[in-house]
Amino acid sequence: MNPHSQRATGLPAAAASLWTHARLLRDLTWREISGRYRGSWLGITWSILTPLMMLAVYTFVFSVVFGARWSAAAVPAGKFDFALFVFVGVLMHGILAEAITRAPGLVLGNANYVKKVIFPLELLPVTVVGAAAFHAAIALGILLAGVLVLGGGLSWAVLWLPLLMLPLLVLSLGLAWGLAALGVFLRDTAQVTGVLASVLMFLAPVFYPVSALPASVRGWLFLNPLTFVIEQARGAIFAGQAPDLALLALFWGIALAVAQAGFWFFQKSRSGFADVL
Repeated sequence: MNPHSQRATGLPAAAASLWTHARLLRDLTWREISGRYRGSWLGITWSILTPLMMLAVYTFVFSVVFGARWSAAAVPAGKFDFALFVFVGVLMHGILAEAITRAPGLVLGNANYVKKVIFPLELLPVTVVGAAAFHAAIALGILLAGVLVLGGGLSWAVLWLPLLMLPLLVLSLGLAWGLAALGVFLRDTAQVTGVLASVLMFLAPVFYPVSALPASVRGWLFLNPLTFVIEQARGAIFAGQAPDLALLALFWGIALAVAQAGFWFFQKSRSGFADVL
């Protein structure tokens, strides 16, 4: 295969590559997950302990130290509700943050793969998003267990959560593709995405409800893709509400558009990776 030949840039080609290299993708994703804990005594067990400890800390800090409460319109009154609500926001932010902060160094950190013409480089960002999905699934299970134990119960609306989180994963993948390519040519990208991850956290309703903001600025908050997912997930978990299907369809459209743009940029840029590296 000629490394400078035209490569397919559409999402169907990306899906076909993932299907063709499914076994390789599985192995690379597991390496990404297990590599984080390599050398530690507890190994993969940390993927369970970490969100458990986070939930315990949020419960103590927000329910005991600060005595934080949200208004009854935002969440039913309860000692642990604020901590659980914050945990939802942190969980969703973690998916996007892990993708955008890890992506700029993916190709740089795997320069040996660039020299192998037949290696499907487009899998590298997928492994990071896959690892983020793995950790998010564990954290979600712990969150739902916490709601059952501390909040009193769950409704059927939690079945909507996969459909809410999946477009966030697709959007994160699109950003990861684009940032992985950009990071090869612009080494400052990693520094920028680190700051961006923090900005996205505080400009999303992670530590506060949208209803706490003045009506004049609430609309601007929805420019952050995390806002829709966090608010809808909280509604499903704590209020038993189905998501707004029109907004969910719009979010899916945005996620697919970002994924297409990111994959297009990655495929168009990859022929120049070897020259830079």
